[in-house]
Amino acid sequence: MKKILVLGAGRSASSLIKYLLDNSFAEGWHITVTDKSEEMARLKTGNHPNSNAIGFDANKKENRLKEISKADVVISMLPPTLHINIAKDCIALKKHMVTASYVSDEMKALDLLAKKEGVVIMNEVGVDPGIDHMSAMRVIDEVHDSGGKMVQFESFCGGLVAPESDNNPWNYKFTWNPRNVVLAGQGTAVKFIQENQYKYIPYHKLFRRTEIIEIEQYGKFEGYANRDSLKYRELYGLQGIPTIYRGTLRRPGFSRAWDIFVQLGMTDDSYIMEGSENMTYRQFLNSFLSYHPTDSVEIKLMMYLHLDQDDTILMDKVKWLGLFDNTKKVGIKDASPAQILQHILEQKWKLEEHDKDMIVMWHKFIYELKGKKYDRESSLIVMGDDRTFTSMAKTVGLPVGIATKLILNGTICKPGVHIPVKKEFYLPVLKELEENGIVFKEKFN
Repeated sequence: MKKILVLGAGRSASSLIKYLLDNSFAEGWHITVTDKSEEMARLKTGNHPNSNAIGFDANKKENRLKEISKADVVISMLPPTLHINIAKDCIALKKHMVTASYVSDEMKALDLLAKKEGVVIMNEVGVDPGIDHMSAMRVIDEVHDSGGKMVQFESFCGGLVAPESDNNPWNYKFTWNPRNVVLAGQGTAVKFIQENQYKYIPYHKLFRRTEIIEIEQYGKFEGYANRDSLKYRELYGLQGIPTIYRGTLRRPGFSRAWDIFVQLGMTDDSYIMEGSENMTYRQFLNSFLSYHPTDSVEIKLMMYLHLDQDDTILMDKVKWLGLFDNTKKVGIKDASPAQILQHILEQKWKLEEHDKDMIVMWHKFIYELKGKKYDRESSLIVMGDDRTFTSMAKTVGLPVGIATKLILNGTICKPGVHIPVKKEFYLPVLKELEENGIVFKEKFN
């Protein structure tokens, strides 16, 4: 039997593990699932005869080498910082590897060595990055193959709560790593190009520079710029394109409210707040406001944000989170502002047992072909089944599982460090995704 090693059995691995187990008899696979928590790994594998579950510490090299040496393909669903050591071990042991994470510079540097050893290291094959690359390249290659010229490309993606589970004023719940949501937009330059004009957005302005996107049957969303869009010109073969812009989707009103936390400094992760464990939510909020002997926290916040007294929408969002509550305590010792904010949000934005999430992806392509200009939109909506088999888990796990199968059966065999932007990679993955109900809807304007 071909042996697959899955490192990490967390939130995003549920659909991946199910896919591997469901295909294990037909494909002749045995799947070993590892996690820091052996109980978590066992929960994900159940009593499936083609699997086993073990506790695993990925920081210990002897553990990694022991398990990787037994596998044909290693799937890393661990935090991105751990991928590089796993990749080095895979290359040394001549084992293929698949991840859903962005390619780091360190990972890119392994390309020649991976080629020399005949090892495939496939990265960025989740949803974003992953399905975004593959779906965009399918259209871009189609345009170029027809002799067309791309003049504008925009791409947005968001993990959101499904409409039937959308029951809070933020129109949002956590479907992915909460820490990444709290720290979004920090540490990476936000830059893009519009009509041949280079644009840069500093972090403190990011959530006030949004645009509205409407998707048929699902209404309006707002998008804010994400990371460095300029690097995708070369990646997608769009050198010289006048406009390229990538972003993140939320429901309208989210970004303006989130900007409150940015302006106050609540998303800062660089220092520890004194006495954080005994601080109430109200005291946490008040820590970022000026001192006044008589004004309430509510009044000081409104003055700080230059809100009119009848501007209740933003204040209601803050109140709903419990930030004016003077009885609830943070309860986390030596915490940064970002850690405290994340803790508060996790209590209010968690997916409940019967909640469903959704993935929304939207591309806009404007191109010239045979003297005419075309405006084409491509959108994807994927609904989660429940709190375990979320749309996020589906859209991350299924392409990872499919890429693994394609490596094992020899369809993907080109050694080196890759992302799925070539036809040989994205066409078979997209084909099977469509067979699993992950289908883009095309619209010409």
